[in-house]
Amino acid sequence: MISAKVDINQLKDKLSNGDIRTLARALTLVENDISPAEDLLKSLHINRNIPVIGITGPPGAGKSTLVNSITNRLCELHKKVAILAVDPTSPFNYGSLLGDRIRMLKHFNQPNVYIRSVATRGSLGGVSGRTLEMIDVLRSSDFDLIIVETVGVGQSEIEIAGLADQTILVLVPEAGDEIQHIKSGLMEVAQAFVVNKADREGADSFANSLRKMIKEQHQMMPVFKTTADKDLGIDELCHWILNSKVSHGDRNTHFLVDQAIKLIQNKRMKGIEKAEIFNLIKDRQFEGDFNMYRFVEQWM
Repeated sequence: MISAKVDINQLKDKLSNGDIRTLARALTLVENDISPAEDLLKSLHINRNIPVIGITGPPGAGKSTLVNSITNRLCELHKKVAILAVDPTSPFNYGSLLGDRIRMLKHFNQPNVYIRSVATRGSLGGVSGRTLEMIDVLRSSDFDLIIVETVGVGQSEIEIAGLADQTILVLVPEAGDEIQHIKSGLMEVAQAFVVNKADREGADSFANSLRKMIKEQHQMMPVFKTTADKDLGIDELCHWILNSKVSHGDRNTHFLVDQAIKLIQNKRMKGIEKAEIFNLIKDRQFEGDFNMYRFVEQWM
């Protein structure tokens, strides 16, 4: 365990100067809620001018490959990039594979790239309170850009908009039959669409259908076509990422409120372990008089 005797000012200074070991230590403190994580968070100078790019979309859309390709291009442009890869937590064993770090191995020796995986910790929206805090730690360092790749859980990922300045929704041509089922909420939070694997049949017609639907809803969002594993279409996407200025208007306030509520919920749920409740219910669920409402009242 990391010692609780940490000089907050020293940690903060090294963090702002881009010290990677200090960054890793600070993220570990925050992710695991190890003292003095709370004091550190309250003392941080969070640079909200560092853009956070959210990459979201269904499983199999090629989000990790796209992030790899974007990162390659940004490194060529001498940008310092942090990648926070969010992996799902198993609802059965409460663990997480954290496999995105494996898929991004080629970036580990690049001095301008920092990669960190984090589990959703049961958050249905793909973003936990810990994720929000870790992004603020990254924003307190010296990165040019932060990329957050969320789990592929589909339409419930609208939470990514609460932390990202620009949200990119990644789809594939095979999603053409499902395009009419995209919820308006997801349409509202995305600032750009990427049709990945655009070398597949039907990519052009799918991209055109997307543009038509966006126009019908009086939206102004670009649709990019990429083939990330071949680095095709990446230059245009990166140019948009680096140069577009998205105006969120009053939505920023709404999303900050959502962040505050999530952090409050986390604090109030502190000490409540799902595994502990699982074991208790496992022992009692087959009792003839088991009642969930009495169980919750007794547990509380």
